[in-house]
Amino acid sequence: MSESRSLTMAQAIAEAIAQEMERDPAVFVMGEDIGRYGGIFGATGGLLEKFGPERIMDTPISETAFIGAATGAAATGMRPIAELMFVDFFGVCMDQIYNHLAKNTYMAGGNLRLPVVLMTAIGGGYNDAAQHSQCLFGTFAHMPGLKVVVPSNAYDAKGLMIQSIRDDNPVMFMFHKGIMGLPWMAHFEGSTNEVPREAYTVPFGQARTVREGADLTIVTLSQMVHKAALAAVELGREGVSAEVIDLRTLVPLDRKAVLKSVAKTGRLLVVDEDYLSFGLSGEIAAIVAENLDTVRLRAPVRRLAVPDVPIPYSRPLEQFVIPQVESIVGAARALCRAPLVQAMPA
Repeated sequence: MSESRSLTMAQAIAEAIAQEMERDPAVFVMGEDIGRYGGIFGATGGLLEKFGPERIMDTPISETAFIGAATGAAATGMRPIAELMFVDFFGVCMDQIYNHLAKNTYMAGGNLRLPVVLMTAIGGGYNDAAQHSQCLFGTFAHMPGLKVVVPSNAYDAKGLMIQSIRDDNPVMFMFHKGIMGLPWMAHFEGSTNEVPREAYTVPFGQARTVREGADLTIVTLSQMVHKAALAAVELGREGVSAEVIDLRTLVPLDRKAVLKSVAKTGRLLVVDEDYLSFGLSGEIAAIVAENLDTVRLRAPVRRLAVPDVPIPYSRPLEQFVIPQVESIVGAARALCRAPLVQAMPA
């Protein structure tokens, strides 16, 4: 029987990396403060002591240099994990990410594999202002050549990390700071859960139904999964049965799970901590709109996301722009009270 115990997301990610490093000598980690410090969000805690500085490498503060180095190492047969401390820092190394890491397999006609895991922290909620609080997973999902993984709990984080390391393509592995289980940051307890000791994988492109429901579907990911689950409990007290879908990965995206749920409930609310315009919420809405021959909506799709403004430093303003449990409940109430959609005449 598999033995499991409760781990935080940070502990689960570190364990996944350690098990893959023990299994495959080609795996190594590089990034800022990932060695002695263990990563500022704990994702590489204890690895330096196990594997030494030749495989757990603290780098200078030059994201362009170490992401470029990871890309080159992967091209020669290694399987690097590079931690971009905050996803917001992508601006200084975007050429390496988009023009090299994402494109070079295609440019080489498939003759070059780049098995790089680019691990990075996302999300706000703790007053770190506009340059350290974004999600931006929609930005990377928009770019061909990158797989995009966004776990919401420790079990998924370990399985998805192992799957990411074993994948022969570049993977963006994006963890939300607010669900890592860090003692110095308020977090959602639901992200800390039972995790098997042995190695296992969670396949890409398979969403998880967090909660079954009949009246509306809430599609979301990352920390918003926990807020949506709490909102579903509150809605249940009011007689509204909400189904919560955790996408887990954006690339590949489990479109079938979304359509199956919305076909059952007839209502869709997309909840996203990324920006509203040109992002995930619009993509999910479009998928449903393009399949109205098989999905009958009972009300127009609603989207709840960060308005198109930088994340404020002010705590009240930050709480206002980032979806909260109360705002999810309010949006769901409004959706359930909306007039029924009339079928188009034949």
